Amino acid sequence: MNRHDFRFFDHLRVRWAEVDMQKIVFNAHYLMYFDTAVTGYWRALAMPYAQAMEQLGGDLYVRKASIEFHASARWDDRLDIGMRCSRVGNSSITISGAIFRGDQLLITGELIYVFADPATQTSRSVPTALRQLLDDFEAGKHMLDVQTGDWSGLGQAAATVRTEVFVNEQGISSEDEWDGADPTAVHALVRNHLGQALGTGRLLQDSPGVSRIGRMAVLQSVRGAGVGQAVMNALEQVARARGDREVILGAQCSAEPFYRSLGYTRRGDPYEEVGIPHVYMGRQLN
Repeated sequence: MNRHDFRFFDHLRVRWAEVDMQKIVFNAHYLMYFDTAVTGYWRALAMPYAQAMEQLGGDLYVRKASIEFHASARWDDRLDIGMRCSRVGNSSITISGAIFRGDQLLITGELIYVFADPATQTSRSVPTALRQLLDDFEAGKHMLDVQTGDWSGLGQAAATVRTEVFVNEQGISSEDEWDGADPTAVHALVRNHLGQALGTGRLLQDSPGVSRIGRMAVLQSVRGAGVGQAVMNALEQVARARGDREVILGAQCSAEPFYRSLGYTRRGDPYEEVGIPHVYMGRQLN
């Protein structure tokens, strides 16, 4: 296998605890590396695993796992773990993997899953929607569908995401989360190819020529899959279309690096809102 065989890579550094008395990675840890990378693979498909499997009416169970050793990894090596779906059978899915140090192939592996009824663990046919999802990703297709619109059209799905992120995950009270601005805002909603809502945000007119983005929320299980950037791009496009020259926002401090990567800069000192540190940020639109 070569690096160009894979669209998706996970990355890690070998920890001291994973090295054996021969000063190389203990063989059993490679299976853990592959299993960890599979979680990233589902994220790259924009698929929140638990919710998706519930919607599909089944779950995936490992039937066979095999590893072939070509060379050894050592402490503090930076490893790139490629994963791809190489085959979908009637009820099985084969995920092939390879571990690289730079361009050097160290390990190859194969995980065979069976799609089955969670209650009885009896096999079922792989759903057409899951087949299509895997085919789309391996074909290089974009995995996110983005809509912009008003609250009447997108509000129900957007509210589900915001409740999960702000109320359930971050512990913000419902009274603080919901205000009277939603009906007047432009909303963006990102869904995956299963139709599941993954992320949302809203755009308000702060002042003439200035837009304000807020209520940015992305489900925890798909963070890092480009959902937040897709929301921001959609809302900025709306701001440009109506002639705004600038976008501002109040970012949670933990999310400041994300907004910096999109060209936003800090404006002023941090402040607290609903018990969470925030900072004002903004950028000029081209």
